[in-house]
Amino acid sequence: MRETELIDPPGRQGPGPVDGAAVHALELTLARRASGVLPGEHQAPGMGQGTELSQLRPYVEGDDVRHLDASASARTGEPHVRLHVPERALTTWVVLDVSASMAFGTRDRLKSDVAEGVVRVVSRLTVRRGGRIALLRWGGPAGATFLPPAGGRPALGAIDRVLAEGVGPDRRRSPEDLAGALRRVHQVARKPGMVVVVSDLRDPSGWERRLALLGQRHRLLVAEVVDPLEQQLPDAGVVLMEDPETGEQLEVDTSSPVLRERFAEAEARRRAAIHEALRRTRARHLVVQTDGDWLRALGRGLR
Repeated sequence: MRETELIDPPGRQGPGPVDGAAVHALELTLARRASGVLPGEHQAPGMGQGTELSQLRPYVEGDDVRHLDASASARTGEPHVRLHVPERALTTWVVLDVSASMAFGTRDRLKSDVAEGVVRVVSRLTVRRGGRIALLRWGGPAGATFLPPAGGRPALGAIDRVLAEGVGPDRRRSPEDLAGALRRVHQVARKPGMVVVVSDLRDPSGWERRLALLGQRHRLLVAEVVDPLEQQLPDAGVVLMEDPETGEQLEVDTSSPVLRERFAEAEARRRAAIHEALRRTRARHLVVQTDGDWLRALGRGLR
């Protein structure tokens, strides 16, 4: 297999059926979170072709005669034109984690399946409201893949093709981490928009500072994908565990109550640190799991 290839992970099922009514209910909620995806809700600088009236002023040579206001012109006896506040649909930048740890899952589906569903829903809601969607996929052995901002069906088709390629294979570290992916988005996303990070947040690269920098310009939404077994070890006797990204192996006696308790405590500390880091960046933090209805969880988190 070539170094550039991703894999279709064993057990992959996709995100499962997506209820159209539930997606419709999320539509306006996500638009509000994005601070103006709806036409007329987000203002661009200057004057333009929006629906909100900015001012009436006397006609001057060179004005577009289509902007003449008949009522004001008749009332004053002098031609007047209407100036409007221009509208601008925001761009949503999706940062998707496809590192090997995303192929883990012990419940209804893999973490990568849930991540795929979140990206599909966010993409469709963005494009449906006339916005543009961009995708930066990181975690594969060949580094990041970037789809520039686009709208309409072509944008959705391109994202679907990227999602179908799978995740990074085991024991092959990506040359790019989450901090690097966020840095790239910061470099190209110059105008205010919305950044959606979909990841299990198990990358130790120090991404918090990069996310905070993005938060100075954009609205932030972080969808953390988790599996219940990552939080509590079951009593399964002696098992051989392997880090999917480094290949490091460790034999563990999960029948030990002390070990299971320490594991749970360490995971609780890690999650508390993530929650605090995201709170400092003022990002909206959603937790979607491999068990249950991830779409419902996404909806609850967006309220």
